[in-house]
Amino acid sequence: MNPKLQKIFTVDPFKEMNQSIPGEVCNLVKGKWVQGKTFRKDIPDPLNGEDFLNVPDTLEYNEFIDNLDICPKSGLHNPLKNVERYLMLGEVCTKTAELLREDEVAEYFVKLIQRVMPKSDSQCLGEVTVTRIFFENFSGDNVRFLARSFSNPGDHLGQESSGYRWPFGSVCIIAPFNFPLEIPALQLMGALFMGNRPLVKVDSKVSVVFEQLLRLLIHCGLPAEDVDFINCKGEVMGELVKKSENKIRLLQFTGSKEVANQLAIDSKGKIRIEDAGFDWKILGPDYDSEWSEYVAWQSDQDAYNASGQKCSAQSMLFVHENWEKDVIPRLVDLASRRELKDLDIGPVLTWSNSQLKDHLNSLLKIEGSKLLFGGEELSGHSIPVVYGSIQPTAVQVPIQELLTDNFELITKEVFGPFQVVVPYSDKEVDKVKEVLERITQNLTAAIVSNDTFFQQNILANTVNGTTYTGMKARTTGAPQNHWFGPSGDPRSAGIGTPEAIINTWSAHREIIKDTGPQ
Repeated sequence: MNPKLQKIFTVDPFKEMNQSIPGEVCNLVKGKWVQGKTFRKDIPDPLNGEDFLNVPDTLEYNEFIDNLDICPKSGLHNPLKNVERYLMLGEVCTKTAELLREDEVAEYFVKLIQRVMPKSDSQCLGEVTVTRIFFENFSGDNVRFLARSFSNPGDHLGQESSGYRWPFGSVCIIAPFNFPLEIPALQLMGALFMGNRPLVKVDSKVSVVFEQLLRLLIHCGLPAEDVDFINCKGEVMGELVKKSENKIRLLQFTGSKEVANQLAIDSKGKIRIEDAGFDWKILGPDYDSEWSEYVAWQSDQDAYNASGQKCSAQSMLFVHENWEKDVIPRLVDLASRRELKDLDIGPVLTWSNSQLKDHLNSLLKIEGSKLLFGGEELSGHSIPVVYGSIQPTAVQVPIQELLTDNFELITKEVFGPFQVVVPYSDKEVDKVKEVLERITQNLTAAIVSNDTFFQQNILANTVNGTTYTGMKARTTGAPQNHWFGPSGDPRSAGIGTPEAIINTWSAHREIIKDTGPQ
């Protein structure tokens, strides 16, 4: 690294990161960086299986629980307390965005992300770009504008009611591996903007990215005492949440539905969730040959970028019979072009090959199902066996099977390069809607159609929180320019926009001023 980067960062992603190179991930506790006493031994290099960075295996967490008392219920700031902090955080955003605009800093994070969560250069750069634009969006006065209040006239002279956005106090963020920079960065800053003090846990496989971001934020003026950062196993974090009793005023979790539901119990319901999505796309009846190449390309992008390890990845593709003979061959061709050498396809960090094969074989036992493409392991690589390494894969399943006991199997989310393709006809549109009604994860969706009545029919009968519609519709997108999050669940969290931050990280408080007269 050049001297400028060395002043900020402690890990060099431009070298091979293994134990022969000094450097390790640290916890941040009460404003101090703390080295681990023991380290994880189960996180190999995702591309070659060799030893990797030292990541703390924190077992003693009482200090983190005690630190939850640092922040009162009224927050580090609110509209009536420490209001200068709104301006301070706006300035932190300004400085951070300026640094992320520098090519060498952006490239640093691109390479660091790629080393721990292997995906293509464009996918890594896209994550850095989205994060940078988020910081740009909340520079200057825009943090303070998040706390905008309103007032209504009272019943008599001297009475007025005012609504305020109020922090929760001590909060907790648990972030996944697939977007190691973007997701924890956006949720951390949203929590801080509204006056909360977060305790952050990021998946240990990728937590080095967030650690280096924290160092950048502190370099840009964020008080180090404003956030605690812990590296530990998931089950240890679960214990911490349980033992924190009522100290964690809000837990924001991004990840699997099963873990989210358990944390909802452990946190006694004080949770906001962006759970994993079994995300669907529908190609409507208005086939257009001029659009077919684009529609197939976007479907390939949605299903297989980042090796399908996006919460917004296309899990199920409903193909109207008018598109079937054109689009499916294009999908086969596009999938065949993906190669490990440029990380257009790569390691699957939460599913092994045996798990992927078992699921594939279970689907192929369903009457009328067939393998459209993929299904084999990648060749010519050194990906460790704890991680999956499978070709982009698609299984076709008859729509009637989704209305049987096979529904749970077919709609099981595979966090990898895997999708289910379901052909349908005009007569089966109601069956498609019935299937969508049964899907419990309602994150993203796409309606690929310019037919206004078809769009309206599907939109009116579904609830996905982030839904794209039109011939350019996708399931994956950048959350810096629109709300991103699930719907249909009162626990739903949002990310990216002012509305998402306000709804996720603050509560409504009403203050009625009544000064008379008698």
